[in-house]
Amino acid sequence: MKKKPLILLLAALSLGTFLFFKLHAADLNTFQKTELITLRWQGRENSKVVRSNGKIENLNILFSKVTKPEGIDERAYYMNIAMNAFAKEGYDFAGMNNDEIVMKQKNEQTQN
Repeated sequence: MKKKPLILLLAALSLGTFLFFKLHAADLNTFQKTELITLRWQGRENSKVVRSNGKIENLNILFSKVTKPEGIDERAYYMNIAMNAFAKEGYDFAGMNNDEIVMKQKNEQTQN
């Protein structure tokens, strides 16, 4: 006889706990607030972008749409073209070294 109220109480507490965490799940999401991409210079034909999901895209398609003026450093010119293309997607400069440029973009979920 005393087991029935105890089971009902445990079921109600379990359901309440489940609903509490389900409603506040968005507040607990701390996985990835910023997406990063890496622009890797390996020459005009072999340069790549590495996206945050691991997808790698070749940049020569982007580079084939423009012609480099005479007297301009090839690496500086084409990496500038790539940075501007990704800035249009909402990425901002984050850092660089000799061969790579890192750009970041905040997730739309965190911009609320």
